[in-house]
Amino acid sequence: MIVTLQVLVLLLIVIAAVAVLAARLDIPPAILLVLTGVALALLPGLPTVRLAPDVVLLLVLPPVIYSSSVAMSWREFRFNLRPISLLAVGCVVFTTIAVAAASHWLLGFPWPVGFVLGAIVSPPDAVAPLSIARRMQLPRRIVVILEGEGLANDATALILYRFAVAAVGGGLFSIGHAVGTFAAIVAGELLWGLISGWMMLHLRRWVRDPRVEILLSVLTPFLAYWPPQYLGGSGVLATVTAGLYISWNGLRLISAPTRLQGIFFWDFLVYVIEGMVFLLTGLQARTLFAGTRGAPVAELAVSAAVVCAVVILTRFVWMYPATYVPRWLVPSIARADPSPPWQWPFVLAYTGVRGIVSLAAALAIPLATEDGVPFPQRDLVLFLAFVVVLVTLVGQGLTLPRVIRALGLAHAGQRERDDERAMELQARRRSIEAAIERLRALGAQRGLPESVIAQLCARHRERLRQIESRSADGDDDKLRVNLDDELERLLIAAEREFINDLYSRGELKDEARRRIERELDLRDAAVANVRAEPAL
Repeated sequence: MIVTLQVLVLLLIVIAAVAVLAARLDIPPAILLVLTGVALALLPGLPTVRLAPDVVLLLVLPPVIYSSSVAMSWREFRFNLRPISLLAVGCVVFTTIAVAAASHWLLGFPWPVGFVLGAIVSPPDAVAPLSIARRMQLPRRIVVILEGEGLANDATALILYRFAVAAVGGGLFSIGHAVGTFAAIVAGELLWGLISGWMMLHLRRWVRDPRVEILLSVLTPFLAYWPPQYLGGSGVLATVTAGLYISWNGLRLISAPTRLQGIFFWDFLVYVIEGMVFLLTGLQARTLFAGTRGAPVAELAVSAAVVCAVVILTRFVWMYPATYVPRWLVPSIARADPSPPWQWPFVLAYTGVRGIVSLAAALAIPLATEDGVPFPQRDLVLFLAFVVVLVTLVGQGLTLPRVIRALGLAHAGQRERDDERAMELQARRRSIEAAIERLRALGAQRGLPESVIAQLCARHRERLRQIESRSADGDDDKLRVNLDDELERLLIAAEREFINDLYSRGELKDEARRRIERELDLRDAAVANVRAEPAL
């Protein structure tokens, strides 16, 4: 079925309705959207909606990955690179091998087809688990590891998927060649990601027009993703690298109006994309079930149970050795990073929810090999991939809050957040004091009237009083008065410079820095709006 404008509008209506219902039921919208899609797909008389895999892999995946990587803290990503790599590379490879072995020995799949299935179902999706983790206030490090794994695991899985599909067609596979190719792809994508991020960021700085800058930001993930994907890579690592580069350097090179408009635009864009994708995932049920029509139900059930069990259990089998063995073998790691309690790896293992990348990779399986032979077991692989997505997303996703409570991790990150808020309050206080000192220096330098200096000092002391009394956010821009706009911009710049210095020295966390930066951006934009307001 061709998706018409009317169908698109109807899908958006369903997404909005499900979002309202999910908020009332306190269920992650992703889970409810998939279930709604399945229910709609199985209703008789409704048209079949087929999801083209290229739409997901070439159009949907790049902006979603890029948005997540820009929001990711490079400092936290780098600090947690070891556990992220062990999950995004090690666990994906381990799961692929385990699923291939189980499907070969227990289900009778040829080895290459087993590796295709393993690569498809190996990468977890972090959207639904992350929303639950944040709402349950898990420790910050668990959230960061989930975010980092979600950014990088798709690259490993898609590269393995390409190798496996090629092996089905040619019947030949070389471990040495595969490892060398994998290393070349990783190195090439990292380099291209840095080039793409640097080029687009400096182009945006040269343009200095928020509308054009936001357009360039939309084009950035596709510039980073498409060339490596076309040349045989995944494109994911290049997109992640570009996003992390812009996250680290964008603070200096992206203007305040662009940040303010871009935050809203990207939040809305990713929200609509993710909602549409999860709904369309459920709508594939009719097509995938139709492909297995005529197969024995018992055989399908056993195959699905085996694959789902292997996918879930292998993550637990991998998680505990990956968490504790490096610390046992390398004492320096244990000293720098003490072992976490057993509940941490358990909850990380339980969040192995599969999502849209697995379904898109399954749908992208060619109908025939390079020799013209029909791809073996294609319909069954599609069916099993869909069942794994459905079982993990709905089953583990709905029970994850109970598991978190049972492990005693609910609100375990509250103390971290309290400490971070205290650090943020201290940074705000010191930045305002720095601005007042700068104000006095400018007053002496320019010979400004003492009354102007006193007014501005009083204003900033009032801001400090409101901050310390934990007043509502967003009140700062209401305090502005009709004084010298240029002087106000200089004061904002002084605060911004001081906050950036604290951040670069590691004395301020990323989330606190972003909140302060947003307030400074609002104040900067408020001054610009007053100046640009036309005379009526």
